[in-house]
Amino acid sequence: MIKKFIDTFKEKSLSQRFFFILGIIFLLLYFILGSFFILVENLPFDIPYTNRVIFGVILIVYSIIRFFRIIKKD
Repeated sequence: MIKKFIDTFKEKSLSQRFFFILGIIFLLLYFILGSFFILVENLPFDIPYTNRVIFGVILIVYSIIRFFRIIKKD
């Protein structure tokens, strides 16, 4: 499975590979940011905890949706 993924990755053009890597970076960024909002208690701005959890869950769900979109493109 990994060999097939690497072979299809090598067949893509340079711009497609760049956007693929950029998509993975933003996927990780959204997931880390969502986890940050949920787990960190002392934020420099005052947001109620329930709103932070809702926003964090939205970011994590969005990162999961982006993950499946990236996988589906292959």
